[in-house]
Amino acid sequence: MRLHQLSLTSPTLLLLPHSPPSLHFKRCRISSSTTRNHSHNRFLQPMSTSRLQKLVPVAAIATEDAAGPNGSSAAHEDDESNGGYRLPPPEIKDIVDAPPLPSLSFSPNRDKILFLKRRSLPPLSELAKPEDKLAGIRIDGKSNTRSRMSFYTGIGIHDLKDDGTLGPEKVIHGFPDGSKINFVSWSTDGKHLAFSIRQDQEDDIGSKLRVWVADVETGKAKPLFHAPDVFLNAVFDNYVWVNDSTLLVCTIPLSRGSPPKKPLVPSGPKIQSNERKSVVQSRTYQDLLKDEYDEDLFEYYATSQLVLVSLDGSVKLFGEPAIYTSLDPSPDQKYVLLSSIHRPFSFNVPCGRFPTKDDLWSADGKFIRTLCDLPLAEDIPITFNSVRKGMRSLNWREDKPSDLYWVETQDGGDAKVEVSPRDIVYTQAADAPEGEEPKIFFKLDLRYGGISWCDDSLALVYESWYKTRRVRTWLVAPGSHETPRLLFDRSSEDVYSDPGSPMLRRTPDGTYIIAKFKKEDKEGTYLLLNGSGATPEGNIPFLDLFDIDTGDKERIWQSDKEKYYESVVALMSDQTAGDLNVNELKVLTSKESKTENTQYYIQHWPDRKAFQITSFPHPYPQLASLHKEMVRYERRDGVQLTANLYLPPGYDPSRDGPLPCLVWAYPGEFKNKEAAGQVRGSPNEFPGIGSTSPLLWLARRFAILSGPTIPIIGEGKEEANDSYVEQLVWSAEAAVQEVIRRGVAHPDKIAIGGHSYGAFMTANLLAHAPHLFSCGIARSGAYNRTLTPFGFQSEDRTLWEATDTYIKMSPFMSANKIKKPILLIHGEEDNNSGTLTMQSDRFFNALKGHGALSRLVILPFESHGYSSRESIMHVLWETDRWLQKFCVSNSSEDIASKNNESKETKGSEDKAVASGGGGAVAELEDNGILVLEQQLVTGYLKSYLAGVPYQLLRIHNRLMLCNVYMKGWLLYRPYSLETKTKQTCMRLGYN
Repeated sequence: MRLHQLSLTSPTLLLLPHSPPSLHFKRCRISSSTTRNHSHNRFLQPMSTSRLQKLVPVAAIATEDAAGPNGSSAAHEDDESNGGYRLPPPEIKDIVDAPPLPSLSFSPNRDKILFLKRRSLPPLSELAKPEDKLAGIRIDGKSNTRSRMSFYTGIGIHDLKDDGTLGPEKVIHGFPDGSKINFVSWSTDGKHLAFSIRQDQEDDIGSKLRVWVADVETGKAKPLFHAPDVFLNAVFDNYVWVNDSTLLVCTIPLSRGSPPKKPLVPSGPKIQSNERKSVVQSRTYQDLLKDEYDEDLFEYYATSQLVLVSLDGSVKLFGEPAIYTSLDPSPDQKYVLLSSIHRPFSFNVPCGRFPTKDDLWSADGKFIRTLCDLPLAEDIPITFNSVRKGMRSLNWREDKPSDLYWVETQDGGDAKVEVSPRDIVYTQAADAPEGEEPKIFFKLDLRYGGISWCDDSLALVYESWYKTRRVRTWLVAPGSHETPRLLFDRSSEDVYSDPGSPMLRRTPDGTYIIAKFKKEDKEGTYLLLNGSGATPEGNIPFLDLFDIDTGDKERIWQSDKEKYYESVVALMSDQTAGDLNVNELKVLTSKESKTENTQYYIQHWPDRKAFQITSFPHPYPQLASLHKEMVRYERRDGVQLTANLYLPPGYDPSRDGPLPCLVWAYPGEFKNKEAAGQVRGSPNEFPGIGSTSPLLWLARRFAILSGPTIPIIGEGKEEANDSYVEQLVWSAEAAVQEVIRRGVAHPDKIAIGGHSYGAFMTANLLAHAPHLFSCGIARSGAYNRTLTPFGFQSEDRTLWEATDTYIKMSPFMSANKIKKPILLIHGEEDNNSGTLTMQSDRFFNALKGHGALSRLVILPFESHGYSSRESIMHVLWETDRWLQKFCVSNSSEDIASKNNESKETKGSEDKAVASGGGGAVAELEDNGILVLEQQLVTGYLKSYLAGVPYQLLRIHNRLMLCNVYMKGWLLYRPYSLETKTKQTCMRLGYN
């Protein structure tokens, strides 16, 4: 019954199934190059509480302006010095600094609501705390939990009355003021809350987490453990309710000493061996273990002692210390399934692939048996749908007291192997006699995707296959030998055909199963399908009563589509035993519009009367009257595209004329044009504005084209990325033409931006379609795909299998083509696979080496997404400065050169040939040594990857040089060409 965490930009709602280092000298690293060269210019899944189970981390708000005396509201000020952290203009700053709305959580009996209070942005000092990067995770050793962990600041409880009104707030009290609250969890009966608290104290003891419990009726909280030296270990799982009065808690072992110390002198070299010739291909993981010291430190912090503790404070040790990753009690509360990882660890993959063991224990702490012990999984192929060998997805059946189920692959985990069946699902009772073979429950020809349980007459089994986007749903009767029936067979990309997901109900044991319904006037068994309702006019969510015997559907509810966007969040009338009556249905819904923020309602059947239960204020009233429109347009190959166009409050195109425009996008891969052209989202959804959202520039009188579809399509056996650049340019071209056609965007004042893969997109567009944009903003991107050789995003071919594609897609290889201003921003501690901070460093060096107008901002202590107030405010300042200087105030010199650039890039736009991908004489004539360098490097790299002997490389390079001599360019000094090529390779990142 754990509260995990949801988003900060709107009120989140949950139904629960179960001394800092001195920053004085640590500033943003800013590099600029301003010398300009003007000579060339979803699968179908159960609904249950999917929107409610996870909360995004909640952070603390800074109490003072981070920028201090260096802050400036003059965002357009031409300041290239490292002058510390800056503040954006007040109209942006005030929106970001607005206090966040609380998160909500309903009690198991749906009669109470928690209001979880939170702050907005944490100070940078919290991110600056020491952390250990181990096995793919980051650990705060002082607190013995994950680092950068957010928190709640308080808990309030309201009674929910039948008419939808809330009773007076009851504040949970008794713990120290200023405590940071995490891991809030209801007991199964809803009478108690468990949570952890920690405090900012210099000593290690005060910073560690303690478990507290609160009586829901009185609001009084107290420590769970009487002993003051029992602390929570929250590196992995932390605690779980075993029954209404007992918790199983991961604690720091009392016998644990001081952390291991790193030896001043290593005992020997770092050695990794593949003498068995194993094929090990992995994505570019970060924060991996590096040596024996890292292994010891990871084991030190991750090892827990399980303790069984009652609300009265009685304590019992549970098993031996181990690295426990999951604690899962059975529905009947008689057993506990424990998952743990153990040595040997790996330097190549994160901890999720370490050897893992699943053990079955009785709820009172007696070991029963080991269910599986899987070896290290370094060799999982990178092909999508490849999985680990052995037992996986081991869980309890939600509809049975203590039955286990799991799946085992039949293709060795390799998705490239053709075999039938591909997966087999097994079941077995926890009390099965020793030696009894498990029962085969279901055989799947695609990859297993999960099971929704109901009872012995009904379960839904899901399977899918990524390459074809095929998803299938099977109706199975677990208690009989009836032949399974294929219920749905569709493409996951075809959102118009999505039938919805079955709504789930809570059982007395606290599990969630498919809810069955009955009608007073008809026989039969019905499910309630909750769907997003994608249509060509946008999403119109619905509830369908679905007859599982005949397949007939009856729509019993649908969102208003004229003004509002409504959706069903959860079933609220599930306390009655047996099948539920449709006429007694009660659901929780959300409602919003373009200008009205999200509120929650209780709706009752049969009259469908709605009672509003929240009245949250508008989070940014200064933008309450903004204009939002879902626009549709077509790119040159006939694919239909959509985007959300936002215009500032009070804007009149006929009176005010075209505006500067910011286009913010993120590409996506598709298998067919029809699916790529389908409309996703609703024109009536409330525009959530996060702390780094492009919509903040509505306050600066920009037009914003948000989320334009940028489909990269690979139909049939075609690979989408083989034509990535062409399709990227077509989509951007269509989007720009649309905003210009509407008269809302000035053609010479359109900027392009994106984060992560959107940053990669931004750099590519400035290289291959510079005539479309005045400048670009690229945050936390990867720009050289040869540095992610074993796949990226949806690409599962290796660099050696698709060398040309990797090179053509890499804007790093086309750095010489980027003539428009580009702002690069990156977190110094980026932990996202593939987007190492080095990517931006090296890309900036390549840009600067070609005289490109560029600027690089490295944010200390920040990861892939930015979280501290100082960093976020500075990112907004940098972005606003760039937009004001190179978009709003786009110089006449830049505009005059637009036609020249358009002519020069027309060949790139039509053919999308990256400069590193071939040897056209015209490109040599335009770019001289710049293109020659790239051609030498590309030829050297491709030959090296293909295993060409080094002597042949020398001949190849000399022939290329001779070709250049004949054209009249004596560009290199007469020393060893292979030495020059090696140096060029190192400078461009191939070292």
